Amino acid sequence: MTPLPGLAPGPMQGVRVLEIGDRGEHTGKLLADAGADVIRIEPPGGSSRRDVGPFPGDRPDRNACLTFLYLNTNKRGVTLDVTTPQGRDLWRRLVDTADIVLDSSGVDVLEAAGAGYDALGAPARVVWCSITPFGLTGPWRDWAANDLVSMALGGPVMSNGYDDHELPPIRPEGEHSLWITATYAVSASVAALLLRQRTGAGQLVDLSIHESVAATTEGAFTNWEYNQAVVKRRTGRHATVADPADWQYRCADGEYVVLVGAGVPRSKLAWDYLMNWMRESDMVGELDDPRFYRAIFIDPATGTAERRAIEIQVGKFVQTLPGEVVYQRAQEGHLGWTRVRRPEENLDDAHWHDRGFFVPAEVPGRAEPVLYPSVPYLSSTHAGRPARHGPLVGEHNFEVLSKELGLSAADLAGLARAGVV
Repeated sequence: MTPLPGLAPGPMQGVRVLEIGDRGEHTGKLLADAGADVIRIEPPGGSSRRDVGPFPGDRPDRNACLTFLYLNTNKRGVTLDVTTPQGRDLWRRLVDTADIVLDSSGVDVLEAAGAGYDALGAPARVVWCSITPFGLTGPWRDWAANDLVSMALGGPVMSNGYDDHELPPIRPEGEHSLWITATYAVSASVAALLLRQRTGAGQLVDLSIHESVAATTEGAFTNWEYNQAVVKRRTGRHATVADPADWQYRCADGEYVVLVGAGVPRSKLAWDYLMNWMRESDMVGELDDPRFYRAIFIDPATGTAERRAIEIQVGKFVQTLPGEVVYQRAQEGHLGWTRVRRPEENLDDAHWHDRGFFVPAEVPGRAEPVLYPSVPYLSSTHAGRPARHGPLVGEHNFEVLSKELGLSAADLAGLARAGVV
């Protein structure tokens, strides 16, 4: 399904979002890419997030930070010091125009400036989504955290790593805690908006990054809660309680593959395909015996000798082939196997290009555009693709503060000289 030209910009069209603070970038991006008018509020001079690379040509430039430009696609950008009287007044006026406020500035930071939810008198129609490391209440509310702390304390890090538990756990790269939180924050905010349609009232949504992460630990929590069993991290697969067979192998060309279910097929069709494929290399061995076929229908947790023999023989087989061959041939036979790709290899994947997943965007100071990952969905009714990169520092100050709030150009210039915008 390919989006048609001239489609509506998205299901969140008509919804205005104010985003202040750095931990809500991921949430704001999801809303902006879905069509919401998201206004990113930064301090004068821009957010410190603009100092985090990479930069084109490795030349630091606050307007060309690729991470910032990607995480703020389709947003407008305004600089504003809400701790000043003039800035606080403009902030209040902006809040009066908003449907959602994404406040990740920190616990009580806006309240101390007279610009928080309570300080503004709990704006009646606004859905105010507070995103903080541990929530607005509780004994940990003032504790410091970053992505590493959130992922480790929330639990997922303990489930990521290698079979060799002498090696330390691994933290996934890419601010996973904030992406996890973003899915909950978007769901909660949109649900609150739907409720507002019925009641006319907004509400305060208290979003804890720690609780979001802790609720997203796959089987770790449920295994402990119901069975008092601890999952163990595994090489190339999700953590499990039992000691499973290997899922990851190094192929003949040095590439790695992952075989879901340790390579054991789950249907007669897939079994027959695999056996014929293995015969091409004379690697079937004793698997032609009917007892091995019957073993694929037995619960893997029972760990039968026949199932283990299949796992061993399939593991030997894939190590004789190039990784891409294993991947392509396995998928042809509906086997859930894949090659472990380097991130940059995805840029040349025909599947991504056919779906238009990577979109070009201009970057200040760079002649050639860069490619951004787009949204992970297609729609027959809206485009759902980033139309522009994140804003430059203060790029939309005049558009928002003058054209929409009514400040004169002279007033805006005066506020800039005073360090308010």
